[in-house]
Amino acid sequence: MEEYLFRIVQGDNPWISGGNLGEWLGRYVPAKFVERQTIIRPDRRARLIVGPRQAGKSTLIWKYLADKQEPCLFLNCEEPAIREWLDSPAAFLADLEKLTESPVALFFEEIQRLQDAGLFLKGIVDRGYAASIFATGSSSFELESKTRESLAGRALRHLVLPFSLSEATSMIRGPEALRQRRLEEHLLNMLIFGGYPTVFLSEDPEKELAVLAESFIVRDASDRFRVRYPAAFRKVLELAASQIGNLCNYSEWASIAGVSNDTVSEYIRLMEETHVVRLVRPFVGGKRAELTSAPKMYLVDNGVRNVVFGGFSPAARRPDRGALWENFAFSEIIKNINPVLDTVRYWRSKGGAEVDFVIEHQGRIIACEAKAGDPRGKLTRSARSFIDAYRPEVLIVAGNRAYPDRDMKKTAVRFIPMSELGRAVKAFTLS
Repeated sequence: MEEYLFRIVQGDNPWISGGNLGEWLGRYVPAKFVERQTIIRPDRRARLIVGPRQAGKSTLIWKYLADKQEPCLFLNCEEPAIREWLDSPAAFLADLEKLTESPVALFFEEIQRLQDAGLFLKGIVDRGYAASIFATGSSSFELESKTRESLAGRALRHLVLPFSLSEATSMIRGPEALRQRRLEEHLLNMLIFGGYPTVFLSEDPEKELAVLAESFIVRDASDRFRVRYPAAFRKVLELAASQIGNLCNYSEWASIAGVSNDTVSEYIRLMEETHVVRLVRPFVGGKRAELTSAPKMYLVDNGVRNVVFGGFSPAARRPDRGALWENFAFSEIIKNINPVLDTVRYWRSKGGAEVDFVIEHQGRIIACEAKAGDPRGKLTRSARSFIDAYRPEVLIVAGNRAYPDRDMKKTAVRFIPMSELGRAVKAFTLS
């Protein structure tokens, strides 16, 4: 190993030269650690932790290592010297034998920056490396494209998104009335500021959101993805944020941004693959009346939506309260389903009937309507039409208060407060 490379590795891993392991590991775990739903159970396979920038991917790994007090070699793949070193699995493992006395956990940060990330990890796993292997990646499309074929059966992927409401409120204690009041306070806060860890735990969430949004627009779009027209990219993101819950109209957006339809499509692809936006496709179900193929637009995080478009006024005074409520419902759903086994769609008939979300889970379906106001225990005509056509197991109306459950044509109809939506969806997918 070259001397300059050793100094870089030693600087990031002071324990290999006699530094205190526990103190070093604990340095990366925040004092206010919020327990996540994602559970890491290392085995012979590599663990790939993907998700948006600053969602807590690395913190999740550091917390596991700190709890286990497990020696770990941390390698930041954004460092050019590290990327050069990781060109060959065989050469890397040969150097590793000289660097550490026994196999230690490997932690590759932003591994998608390697030229052949998948082939590299495949080489490590296939050589029977005897300790845990972790890797993170902010950009799922880069990581997926470089690992999917190479790592079949050799890796497990975990998607880590900003905090769900249940994660954000997991530490609430006290009498039920007090817990419920604090839960509602957190819900109203997350409607505006979202669930990114640094934002949620900050005393100045507006500033943190501005920094986070700029890092995506400037660093990722302009620097990493080499977007030719950053101003147009920003405009398309603003349009996406302004249209949450609506059908996408790329032609209109292209005209406003002054770029081609194909460019808008490419920008949206980048936003989706970096976990900023999500496109929701229509649920068709074999009915000829459901002819639209246009996707709907949602943002993964309400806070990012509001920093880009809408501002931070309290929800009660906003004209877009319904859109915020629907977007929050979407974000709670995607944080409580399996991204591989489950899908989220919307339903719209030719006659105009519409249901916000249809979740498909291993051949079963659950429908959900998000109502910012008081649903008063009544179903919309659209919801009744969907029940008539598809007989979902459950139809949830997520409003601002609960009403008694009832059955309708073998569908369990539940009126619940929005604060319970995530748990209700998770319970369905686990049943």
